[in-house]
Amino acid sequence: MADKEPRRSFLARLGLGVAGAATLPVLGLAKALKKEEKVSNPIKRTMELGFQWETLDPFLFCVHHEDYFPNGNAQMGPAPELLKGRSIGDDFIIKDGWRMYHGDSVPGFPGHPHRGFETVTVVRRGMVDHADSLGAAGRYGDGDVQWMTAGKGVQHSEMFPLIHQDKENTMELFQIWLNLPKKDKMVEPHFKMLWSHTIPRHNEIDAAGLKTEVEVIAGKLHDKTAPAPPPDSWAAPAENLVAIWNIAMDANATFRLPAAGSGINRMLYFYEGESLSLSGYDLNAYHGAEVDASIDLELKNGPKNAKILVLQGKPISEPVIQYGPFVMNTKEEIYQAFQDYHQTQFGGWPWPKTGQVHDRSRGRFALHADGKEELPG
Repeated sequence: MADKEPRRSFLARLGLGVAGAATLPVLGLAKALKKEEKVSNPIKRTMELGFQWETLDPFLFCVHHEDYFPNGNAQMGPAPELLKGRSIGDDFIIKDGWRMYHGDSVPGFPGHPHRGFETVTVVRRGMVDHADSLGAAGRYGDGDVQWMTAGKGVQHSEMFPLIHQDKENTMELFQIWLNLPKKDKMVEPHFKMLWSHTIPRHNEIDAAGLKTEVEVIAGKLHDKTAPAPPPDSWAAPAENLVAIWNIAMDANATFRLPAAGSGINRMLYFYEGESLSLSGYDLNAYHGAEVDASIDLELKNGPKNAKILVLQGKPISEPVIQYGPFVMNTKEEIYQAFQDYHQTQFGGWPWPKTGQVHDRSRGRFALHADGKEELPG
């Protein structure tokens, strides 16, 4: 937890003011009183970061995947001997630096349904192969972001192909779940690619000549505005102030994060680095903090380069009933989601495998449900 400001009684502060008035000129008194003022603690609470990170409305979920996968075999998976001792098809245990998740031959998440929210997949390193029940597909990574509105229902798979046979296949990504309000829970599914080169970067050099770079994945920061999210997203109306920012700071750099306004939720996740100060209050390494979004926040980094993920937005403030991959407002709607999925499979599965991967030689691409193919750049 961040250190809390020592409490001072009103009488103690009043006494300091009276003593100062007796010995200092008026201008000196003003300066002295200013020195006595302390910035209020912007940290509402902190928490240690595990595999799954705590979020605030309108966000539902955030997970940080970091796997040091080995060289890939001919099927773009780990060698069979490396799978010994694992619970194949349900492997969330880090062994040898990586997990198989729900994959059996290729790591990842074979076909599974969603309804009622959005997934934002931010890939820092490695590649993800996408396929879904609408016939859409893609391969993206190394800074790309996929933003998918599940809406009324979609199945999709997210596999982590080990493309490189001659070297390790490091994977790092965030998957973030963003809620949809009741009026938009049953919109048509939609997915959009935010290719790495289209994501703006805000760069600042502080007084000491040290750099901070912010990837503006959603929202606006100073003069940088992120690519538009899907049309039915809670992030689409600017007044909802939804932001997803990934901050990279040089060692000992200082950066000021501007206020968003009252009534906005803001979480910071300090996921890489040694030490970080938030307006003079310490945040431990690999910890998150709910902070006051109504005031500017000064980030002062420690002796190692740091990375901080920021999730921010106006809360939807509606009931949330979640059961596995479905997020609705009532239990009855959850029950209906299960019925609909069992009856329709949300469009079925048009791919040969539930853990569909694309050809090893294929580069990054997006194939949309209407048949249109999109390439980065």
